[in-house]
Amino acid sequence: DDVTVQLSDGRQSRAKIVGTDGQIDLAVLKIDLENLSPLPIGDSDKVRVGQIVMAIGNPFGLDHTLTTGVVSALGRTIKSLSNRTIEGVIQTDAAINPGNSGGPLLDSHGRMIGINSQILSPSGASAGVGFAVPVNIAKRIVPQLLKSGEVRRPKLGIGTRDVQPLKSQLDLPVADGVIILQVAPGQAAANAGL
Repeated sequence: DDVTVQLSDGRQSRAKIVGTDGQIDLAVLKIDLENLSPLPIGDSDKVRVGQIVMAIGNPFGLDHTLTTGVVSALGRTIKSLSNRTIEGVIQTDAAINPGNSGGPLLDSHGRMIGINSQILSPSGASAGVGFAVPVNIAKRIVPQLLKSGEVRRPKLGIGTRDVQPLKSQLDLPVADGVIILQVAPGQAAANAGL
């Protein structure tokens, strides 16, 4: 409801929430301050395993924290806070802790290649398994948030089950695929006649 942004030089500004996407935990905020220097944006499709990266954030309230590491893996899948699957995520061993979320994951040239999002940890502190949403996903989402304040995703409107575990119980003509169990009225699948 109320967001204040504080810059590294100490300046503060109330921020207007332009748009949010809970599916990947991303928001666009507008602040009214001058002399801002945006980070250069990289290309997350060019990121490679073993590449040196840096995470910037506010872990445990310790502002202006920089940690370093490498890209540990690419193409990981994580669940967002709204339980939506986010695919193609960057895994890093750069320390990411509570408070790093939303901060940039940078390459060695200082270009943003990801947005720090989550950690995998039994203790809740960094265990060397952190995840960043690739910046190329943000490049697709941000224009929609700027235009309408929300992201519209296509929905088929179907409930399914995997065919493979049912193959032995049912006489099916295929071994792989999905069975449509229900079709939501008025959704795309129903409109297509499924």
